[in-house]
Amino acid sequence: MERLYENKLIVVTRKTRLDELVARFNTIPQARFYIEHMKADFSDYVREHETYYQTLNLAISMLSGLGRVQLLDRALLSNFIFGANDVVIAIGQDGLVANTLKYLSNQVLIGVNPDPARWDGVLLPFVVWQLTSVVTDVFKGKRPIKEVTLAQVELNDGQRLVAVNDFFIGQKTHVSSRYTLHIDNLQERQSSSGIIVSTGLGSTGWLKSIIAGASQLISQIGDAQKKVDSVDNVPWNADYLLYSVREPFPSRNSFASLVFGQVTRQNPLRVLSEMAENGVIFSDGIESDYLAFNSGIQATIYPSDQKGKLVI
Repeated sequence: MERLYENKLIVVTRKTRLDELVARFNTIPQARFYIEHMKADFSDYVREHETYYQTLNLAISMLSGLGRVQLLDRALLSNFIFGANDVVIAIGQDGLVANTLKYLSNQVLIGVNPDPARWDGVLLPFVVWQLTSVVTDVFKGKRPIKEVTLAQVELNDGQRLVAVNDFFIGQKTHVSSRYTLHIDNLQERQSSSGIIVSTGLGSTGWLKSIIAGASQLISQIGDAQKKVDSVDNVPWNADYLLYSVREPFPSRNSFASLVFGQVTRQNPLRVLSEMAENGVIFSDGIESDYLAFNSGIQATIYPSDQKGKLVI
């Protein structure tokens, strides 16, 4: 097939629920037996699977006439080297877009919703039928790009990690996280369920749920709803992050006054671990990809120089 351009198009894919079941149980009949034994609707798994691959195959067919297409499973993102001029297309749910974005440097990312009837797709503004015109506009530099601020954490042992939505800092088990928090030229020893540090893009996710729960528990705060609504309006390219301490416990040796605020490059958040074991920092809800955060390790969190670029 003759291509219009020689640009490389990287199509990032994800496994469906049915793919994951087959990987676990080896065959579709065994997967069906398991799901139906649990009194669930196996046909829904099949419909989702078929719709996803119909969309993926159509996307490949359309893109093949535009450039060199390469498929990339999201499990391989961390080891893949993107070319400077690659155009990246993520076909999946919002989480796939966020997971892809943090492995890009200056490449643009197009989010495609494979099943609009199933997924809302805040980060998936396009459907597969629009791909030809969208990609052509991107090649010509005619498509608007929305910049996204990422978060970055650096440890005093040299390790680093970036986040598109948020960081979790704390214990990987359901016990108290102990640390000393430094912000705004103040410091405080704390014992809590951990800290969430959110970007503007991620502020309507985990962070919003924390604020909503706290506001409902303390309903006598007159502007509680305003606090909840405020995180809906944080720009995706905001030059600050927001941190929130989950369930801080005040005691003789721990305090609960530095629990929410902004984090900037000039005023980073510093957290010194006091956890002997099981302390972790992970990003975007991916618990398996974490940095160990045990006694003596200090984490410094601030907005990253690395920016995400979403096609809109």
